[in-house]
Amino acid sequence: MSGSGLVRKAGPSAMVLALVLLAGCGGGGHSSGDTDPGLAPPTASVSGTVKWQGNPLSGATVTAYNTNTNAVIGTVLTDANGNYTFTGLLASGDVPPDDQFWVRMPGYGFYPSAGAGGTVSRMGYNGMFQGNGVTDVAISFTVIDYSGLAGTAHGNADFNAFNAQNAPVNLARTGQTSSFAPGDDGSLQAGAALPGARFKNNGNGTITDNLTGLIWLGNAGYFGPTTWAGALAEVDLLADGTAGLKDGSKAGDWRVPNLVELESLVDVSASNPALTSGSPFSNVANDWYWSSTFYWGGSSGSSSAWIINFGDGSYINDSKTNAMTASHGVWAVKGLSSGPVKLQATGQYDGMFGDGAGTPGDDGSLQMGVPLNYPRWIDNGNGTVIDSVTGLTWLKKADAFHLSWTDALAAIGTLQDGQFGLSDHSRAGDWRMPNRKEVQSMADRFMNNHADFFNATFTPWNTHAVYQEPIFTNFEGFNYYWTSSTDAADPTQAWSVFSCDFGVYPWVKTDVSYSLAVR
Repeated sequence: MSGSGLVRKAGPSAMVLALVLLAGCGGGGHSSGDTDPGLAPPTASVSGTVKWQGNPLSGATVTAYNTNTNAVIGTVLTDANGNYTFTGLLASGDVPPDDQFWVRMPGYGFYPSAGAGGTVSRMGYNGMFQGNGVTDVAISFTVIDYSGLAGTAHGNADFNAFNAQNAPVNLARTGQTSSFAPGDDGSLQAGAALPGARFKNNGNGTITDNLTGLIWLGNAGYFGPTTWAGALAEVDLLADGTAGLKDGSKAGDWRVPNLVELESLVDVSASNPALTSGSPFSNVANDWYWSSTFYWGGSSGSSSAWIINFGDGSYINDSKTNAMTASHGVWAVKGLSSGPVKLQATGQYDGMFGDGAGTPGDDGSLQMGVPLNYPRWIDNGNGTVIDSVTGLTWLKKADAFHLSWTDALAAIGTLQDGQFGLSDHSRAGDWRMPNRKEVQSMADRFMNNHADFFNATFTPWNTHAVYQEPIFTNFEGFNYYWTSSTDAADPTQAWSVFSCDFGVYPWVKTDVSYSLAVR
């Protein structure tokens, strides 16, 4: 996996994936395009290896699917060496054959790497799969895609498996060190420690974040407030000789940060601005800054984008403030997330609107960060769910705690085996209320409504076969979920995450809200 993202493909042919995914039914054959019916069409093979931590993973199910005919070509299990092979794949036709491959095995999430001729593709199938009968509840996953196989052997269609032991993302601490109640963010400080010197002034107009490795424009006020499209265009032209830059950068090197990248700057212990004390940036506005991540409106598309207020670190979502036509600040970034903490991708990709294309310079076209695994969520069958991206273990029952902030902290501190469906041998003190970064890490910005997705039972629209069981039990929609992080601008408030859009909002601690539990 690369911090720069992987080549992804989404187009009309890909969007028909899995109309009959688990039905296992046939479906018409390829059109060969041969004028001589006695001439057999050329065939090809695809092979690869599935590994976990460098070791062969046997018994994993690899599925081959043809999008031209909407049919599962077949499934195979990996052998003792983790290898698999599909043979006899048609390699020509009136329309180039388009074949896709993915892997599933209980206890693991997977991410592929493609050999010659293949591309790694993240695609969504809303409309093809229904979640509890609601077509706008989206599902997406990752495949190796071959469009127009040559009549030869295609190798290195490989997959790496992930679970809690080798999760690719290690979340950082929020920065909060003051404690306001036992078990809160400041008392536990979960996550990777922040560097002693968080930022390095490079003396050339740029600032390096020693935590993430990202390089930021030192002058956070160089660009005046502008529209979302204006921000993408202006930052794309940024280069050495402008904005005080003497870094040798060229037009196209800089970008508008995606939501995860912009959020990584927020230090929850600070306000006005919400940056680590002593940060060497200049002209930071206590106001809204654009991210390159649009606010995904499901089948209705999008006319707004995510923003963060650096006065306190809050998000907002309303039709006026987030509208792409509104004017907000711009903070340019370049480079890869290559520091001690590698940021995860947001989940957005080209073609989310089904047209196979995105907006140049936006989150979906660049796909920066560690890509999301598929399947991402691992149900342990003991009342817990593992996120194979971060390695965090979550209580599956999402409505177990509906209390004030202080009471929820205390109740989660006593959570143990035997409660709320747990049979995991956990003891009191093993669980905690998640901090702001931990809750935010659950987000997939492909999702229009996270609560609906987490609650959904996904089935192909034309069958009764269950493809994906609900990830959580009773993830409450249109409600706020506590984080253990206090709002530095107003300590009577804690940061909460809205269950549908996963925006971050301050919430009065004495109010009653839901809370997840994590360990």
